[in-house]
Amino acid sequence: MKTINACLMFDGNCAEAMKFYQKSLKADLQLKLYNEVLGEKTPQPLNNRVMSARLTKGGAVLMGSDIMPNPDFKYGNNFTVSITCDSKQEADDISEALQDGGTLTMANHDSFTGAYFGMLTDKYGVDWMFSFENK
Repeated sequence: MKTINACLMFDGNCAEAMKFYQKSLKADLQLKLYNEVLGEKTPQPLNNRVMSARLTKGGAVLMGSDIMPNPDFKYGNNFTVSITCDSKQEADDISEALQDGGTLTMANHDSFTGAYFGMLTDKYGVDWMFSFENK
């Protein structure tokens, strides 16, 4: 396993929040919008929303992303644990173990970004993301 990081989820204000954290923490920030990555294929609700934010300082990383607009979204429990794996097999093994009693949100798959990626909610209500960078 390469890393485990927190990923904060937002309902349209990820860029604003991450820029605030960047300034407050004097950290470096990288932002990618859905429409920058997907172009014309971007679903309208995700247009100009953040697909991926990465705040770094030293070895510390805080990630962020906007979700699809959701009237039931609640701030305060809006985080996901993100694991960057060493292999597809490791991603599958960890995902399978954490799925026990939980709910698979997105099966691990080769995504349009080139990464092997999947998501689930464990039996305790914690959201998890798994990725392996195919290089």
